[in-house]
Amino acid sequence: MVTIIFCHPWHGSFNYAILEKIKATYDAQKKQYQVIDLEADGFNPNMTADELALYSKGETTDPLVKRYITMLQDTDELVMIFPIWWGMMPANLKGFFDKAMLLGSAFTYSPEGAMLPGLQIGKTLIITTSQAPSIMFGQFIEGWFIPVMLNTVGITGCQWINCDQCSHGPQEHREKFLADIPNHL
Repeated sequence: MVTIIFCHPWHGSFNYAILEKIKATYDAQKKQYQVIDLEADGFNPNMTADELALYSKGETTDPLVKRYITMLQDTDELVMIFPIWWGMMPANLKGFFDKAMLLGSAFTYSPEGAMLPGLQIGKTLIITTSQAPSIMFGQFIEGWFIPVMLNTVGITGCQWINCDQCSHGPQEHREKFLADIPNHL
């Protein structure tokens, strides 16, 4: 199963156009997918004291977190779509990782205390948008996000593409980026 994690508050955005392009591609291929739309779901990225007390036990009070972790456990391929704001992911996506990567589901610990992956996602496409040049974000995405956040929980086989000049660049640039999306799926 393919899971798409979409994180953008506005469904009139270029990020949403990317989501629609991916869904249309999968529909044409008759490929099964499911979408986690953090904003549309009303996901609250803030971890409460009560949630934190349960987190180390691998438990949660948030029904969305329970749904998300079940979806991820059934995922072979992952697509993530989000803008880069202030050099990193939006807070809603960071909160998703804070809350949904539960001990016993997304990861466990070895007897020596090393983190062991709990998910088995072998193909991951990270699609981001930014105004600044892509080269500015390589260290964040490839040097931190992929190895520290994704790989440690078993989200592997990562490829990253970014549409820079997204907000104020030429329309032809965005159209070319959209047309190329199916080549990465």
